[in-house]
Amino acid sequence: MAAAVVLGGVLGAGFTAALSQRPWGKFRSSVKASAIEERSTTSSAGGGTAAYETRKAVEEYLQFHFGKDEDILPYANGPKDALRFPARCAALCERHCQALQDINGESGQTLALDVGCAVGGASFELARAFDRVLGIDFSQAFVDAANEMKELGESEYSATFEGDVRRTYSASVPADIERARVRFQQGDACALPETLPAFDAILAANLVCRLPEPLAFFRRLPSLVKPGGIAVIVSPHSWLPGWTSKDKWMGGF
Repeated sequence: MAAAVVLGGVLGAGFTAALSQRPWGKFRSSVKASAIEERSTTSSAGGGTAAYETRKAVEEYLQFHFGKDEDILPYANGPKDALRFPARCAALCERHCQALQDINGESGQTLALDVGCAVGGASFELARAFDRVLGIDFSQAFVDAANEMKELGESEYSATFEGDVRRTYSASVPADIERARVRFQQGDACALPETLPAFDAILAANLVCRLPEPLAFFRRLPSLVKPGGIAVIVSPHSWLPGWTSKDKWMGGF
């Protein structure tokens, strides 16, 4: 049976829309280190791979992946459906993975891969349904933070509250998730290790339009998905020359 692909887009603060396609990654830049340290990962100015190695980047992603709803959106009214983006991405994998529908147990251990896992929020959510989960990210700072979340289950982070005012918050992995099911490693989505096995589900969320070589990732993908498996691609489609040279964009021109 052929593998399946679910394509999605990210709208606003994390709404997911089905059936649209584009890619992402992490790219070298000549931007000064001091500027990168202060730059948000949401900046359109780029910054390359170095932008994901800063403490600021780690803290932004800890909030994005593990922040409490009331800390991220402390208002009575607001786009509540945009919250819990990692959990919603993992739920797409679970919903469409045929191996998880096997009531006879003939599929054996189920494996999931989270490419561009950042600090691990979706990887842990995948562990709700899959027996083993591997999270891979190019940023060593993100992988270190993800491993800390695996070991301790929680971490403090600082985030902007208003203007120059920052507050300290707590990020935590939900207590009902078995963290031991998840493993993290540093790696390049454009050159994934040949030793990787085939997976029942592969998630690539907020990845392809930050990759320097997005086609390299897509060419590798079929060999990593088991027959009947699922690849879920979710992207904001925000192609920028600072991350991906324009001749390698897969849309947006």
